Amino acid sequence: MIAGLLALLLGGHAAAQPSSCAALTTLQLPDVKITEAVAVAANAPPPKPSSPLAPSIPIRVAHCRVNGVVGKEIRFTLLLPDEWNRKLMMGGGGGFVEGIDNQAASSINSGYATVGTDTGHQGLAVDASWALDSIERQLNFGHAAIHRVAEVSKAIVRARYNAAPARTYFNGCSNGGRQALMEAQRYPEDFDGIVAGAPAYDFTGLAAQFVMDSKAAFPDKASLSKPLFPMDTLKSVESQIVAKCDAVDGVHDGLMEDPRRCNVDVSALTGLTDQQRRALAIIYGEKKLPDGTVIYPPQPIGGEGDTAEGWPLWINGVNPMLQVAYRAPSLRFGFGTQFFKHFVFNDPEWDYLKYDFENYRRDARVAGAMLNATDPNLDAFKKRGGKLVLYHGWSDAALSANATTKYYDQVKARDPKAEDFARLFMMPGVAHCQGGPGPDRVDWYRVIDDWVEKGAAPERIIASKVMSGKTTRTRPLCAYPMKATYKGSGSIDDEASFTCAK
Repeated sequence: MIAGLLALLLGGHAAAQPSSCAALTTLQLPDVKITEAVAVAANAPPPKPSSPLAPSIPIRVAHCRVNGVVGKEIRFTLLLPDEWNRKLMMGGGGGFVEGIDNQAASSINSGYATVGTDTGHQGLAVDASWALDSIERQLNFGHAAIHRVAEVSKAIVRARYNAAPARTYFNGCSNGGRQALMEAQRYPEDFDGIVAGAPAYDFTGLAAQFVMDSKAAFPDKASLSKPLFPMDTLKSVESQIVAKCDAVDGVHDGLMEDPRRCNVDVSALTGLTDQQRRALAIIYGEKKLPDGTVIYPPQPIGGEGDTAEGWPLWINGVNPMLQVAYRAPSLRFGFGTQFFKHFVFNDPEWDYLKYDFENYRRDARVAGAMLNATDPNLDAFKKRGGKLVLYHGWSDAALSANATTKYYDQVKARDPKAEDFARLFMMPGVAHCQGGPGPDRVDWYRVIDDWVEKGAAPERIIASKVMSGKTTRTRPLCAYPMKATYKGSGSIDDEASFTCAK
């Protein structure tokens, strides 16, 4: 409905077009209130991040900042550069979306108009209390808010520049990656190109994984303040895995090109108690219901001792910042328990230790219908000429990389020509969205833009590792299932020493 009204309002030459930033506050759009439109100078102090875990994004270019509300409470911020490249880049939001979040905000420095939203609520990134007994908020978070803000943003862009965007893109990671796949599946006309990083696309499945892992890592209430795995133990586990698996891909470089190629027997790891071994076996393993049905893929080995983005932050909970910022021993514990409390059972007192998953399918059915982006049918997105790029770090302790390869394999199974519009790139040694020892920096804006604009399907992408402002390693990312293979000579820190091969 809103799309038709916007088309009527802004179609042709009859609609009045504001010529200044401030004039956008007078723009009349159905079910939309523009609360602010201000000119911002180049290199102004960056806005405060929506989450303590989110980086501050410096904006180097002069622009018009537009704040507004769609419907009752879907807030958004749209940035319109003075020097526009005729394209719109929407950014996703991480976690439960703490506030107005735009994971593609830096695209404005390349000339893109860019927008982010809070998806209809405010709160902590690991707090879902806003969803309690509110189907509207759950639906907005699930998919409706991104679609509505995308349509409104296109209308405002046209009003500001007196021209519609020539290309539209979406770029998000984690929950933002889920939003990306939701757009490709439910709203295929919204964007020409989509980048989905480490997508939390099976929201109910990963929430079940999080709770099952939390029961293993925190088997009683006392363990919430005394983790089962001390930091030294996790580092030892990672060291033993690297020693066994590093060279399987043909080169000693501290990275595993594909962790699935190396089998690790938990019972053979040294320095562990029997309880720790049992917990590790659960965390690494497939997640199954009591009837034996597998509902989530296994966790790849790697990242166990990474204090910044690995197991201490996500799985084990020896990171004290979490207790202060989110009142959770680990992020998996926080996200998993919050989801079941506020999306599934509408019970803030729900106890993770008492849930046996016997009725999981029934319990999670309604939430899954709103949040899961698991449909491999992308025919409509393909038909409209859309392009999809997925990526995932193999050392991601937040979301199993095996889930992303599973989804991509499903897409290819139903469409043997899926590579014509969808490509996946796996990133060795990279943690959740970024970080870890592997090369984690990629210009995803250029990758998707070149594919959409120039028809240049990505085969080999160069990723970089930057430390203290200096590039320390480059490595090719190969279109899955191809892998980067060492040629046998040359620096292991130079992408030119590697070729893509099966």
